[in-house]
Amino acid sequence: MKQHFEMMAAYNQWANERIYAAATEHEQDALERNVGAYFKSMIGTLNHILVADRIWMRRFTGEGDAPMKLDAILHSPLPALTIAREAEDRRIVEWISSLDEEAFAGRFTYVTVTDVRTVSQRLAPALSHLFNHQTHHRGQAHTIISLLGSEPPALDLAYFQRTTNGGMFS
Repeated sequence: MKQHFEMMAAYNQWANERIYAAATEHEQDALERNVGAYFKSMIGTLNHILVADRIWMRRFTGEGDAPMKLDAILHSPLPALTIAREAEDRRIVEWISSLDEEAFAGRFTYVTVTDVRTVSQRLAPALSHLFNHQTHHRGQAHTIISLLGSEPPALDLAYFQRTTNGGMFS
């Protein structure tokens, strides 16, 4: 199970690098434009992914900042957001690498942000949610890239596995 989550963390980092690189092709005002996405803009969408990652990592590790609003804008200029994203991706990769196989079957308890209740669950399904959530919103960012008029990057997990060290996981 550890190998699976190490692959997902590596894939997440790779996919974020690609979507952020595509975003740099656009001016800040275009990235902040409301294009009708759930979090309105590219900046809103990328911030939401970072916000959710920080919330989950705080739940998992007990460390780090955890915003109290899912639509918080932590960083508006793309360069600052990129630096924060890269740091969070390294944090996720390193934390998962630090876990032993038994940790994935363990439980953890946290308080939810949206409806303020206590939840206890196993780590592995929560990690599956973390990575699925990122993929879901990166898909929205992918569409925003298209709406802004440029070609979005390939983000398929299979492409990651075929073209990078991600292949070591296949």
